[in-house]
Amino acid sequence: MINQLTPTFILGIIAAYFLLLITVSYFTGRKAGNAEFFLAGRKSPWLLVAIGMIGASLSGVTFISIPGVVGAGGANQSFSYMQMVFGYLLGYLIIAQVLLPLYYRMNLTSIYTFLEHRLGYHAYKTGAAYFMLSRVIGSAFRLYLVAIVLQQFVLGPFGIPFIATVAVTIVLIWIYTFKGGINTIVYTDTLQTVCMLTAVILTIISIGNALETNVAGLAAMIQASDYSQLFFFDGGWNDPNNFFKQFISGALIAIVMTGLDQDMMQKNLSCRNIGEAQKNVYTFSIILAFANFLFLSLGALLYIYAASIGLETPAQTDELFPMIALRHLSPAVGVLFVLGLIAAAYSSADSALTALTTSFCVDFLGFEKSEADEESKRRTRTVVHVGISLVLLIIIVAFNALNNDAVISQLFIAAGYTYGPILGLFAFGMFTRRAVRSLWVIPVCIAAPILSYIINANAPYWFSGFEFGFLIIALNGALTFLGLWLISRPGQ
Repeated sequence: MINQLTPTFILGIIAAYFLLLITVSYFTGRKAGNAEFFLAGRKSPWLLVAIGMIGASLSGVTFISIPGVVGAGGANQSFSYMQMVFGYLLGYLIIAQVLLPLYYRMNLTSIYTFLEHRLGYHAYKTGAAYFMLSRVIGSAFRLYLVAIVLQQFVLGPFGIPFIATVAVTIVLIWIYTFKGGINTIVYTDTLQTVCMLTAVILTIISIGNALETNVAGLAAMIQASDYSQLFFFDGGWNDPNNFFKQFISGALIAIVMTGLDQDMMQKNLSCRNIGEAQKNVYTFSIILAFANFLFLSLGALLYIYAASIGLETPAQTDELFPMIALRHLSPAVGVLFVLGLIAAAYSSADSALTALTTSFCVDFLGFEKSEADEESKRRTRTVVHVGISLVLLIIIVAFNALNNDAVISQLFIAAGYTYGPILGLFAFGMFTRRAVRSLWVIPVCIAAPILSYIINANAPYWFSGFEFGFLIIALNGALTFLGLWLISRPGQ
């Protein structure tokens, strides 16, 4: 079947897909100025924002990884990942009721401006810098995975070098975001979310056809399989799938990686008012829970289907979905997989590129305080947009030169440690009235991730087998909070 999915055919499908994105960009960006680029003039339809945020949350990594872990054993096995998703719902409730009112009341463009008002210059710059570091590495990692797929199945057979493949992937993002920014992203991310979820749903239907059963039959197969367990209470805190561990981690991840993340909150701040922004978060959280359940269902069905045809599960479980979609189901499913993967990756990367541009312009170039005219700001913004695109290109090429998946994965994990100081800074700013000694904020926020890494690495030896897992964010944030308390004094 894969023979029908020639590189030329797949390239044509991808070209048509990006032509559609560029068309959307033309109509949403032709009259866009700086206000539209940063916050869409605060006129974004809340429902479109909610749908588009799904794609930004579920990256290309998620698209192929979540189905694979279902039958892999260890962390997130079976449907245990849903425990974390339930925690997300609590986190999104806190975002809607606590963080969004704060951001709208202060009329923020960059959410890290709050840190300047509350904790001073160095806290502000530290928070923004950690966001940029996290997003640059994270976005480069996700695009790197997509570039590998494009290189192997599409552009490589034409003799195109990897660096050209990467350049093409980034240039395509730049073309449809450079003018409209978030005003365009709201619409293109909605389109890409629909493509991604359609790919998953139709793949599930295709597996049902291959197994000669309907949706009800597939649900029964999953329930009767070894992959259906949802709640894990018996293993205690040493179990990586422990319900309370997963639930608390999910809530913290949602708060930090959505509520304290410029990329995700920029879309929320583009809504007309606080009421619509809150409706967006509630709707987004429900759709996200449904989407994750779909991914886990697909994962269980992939393992069931593989067993039914005697297919050996690959050592790298991330390869299971691509292998079955591209080599064992109909060519239509292969096309949907490629489009779904690209949609998942690009809906995450395009909004990140826009958010990074916004953060650099507002947080480091001081756009909101600058007296320069709008045209000068537009030119500067364009240069920044190009510059960040080039940085992504350089990092992705460096990843490929490393040629070591373990090292690259560790870099991605390390980038996650940078969210801890952001959590600690916001928590200290919101829940205390103490004033910090500004210059000491930077060493505190550097020390906290380092100490967290050391503690996490030695936790199994120090705490009788206990592993922090995603709870490392809580430890990291707590160490930052404690450090800030030690360098603070009672406020006025």
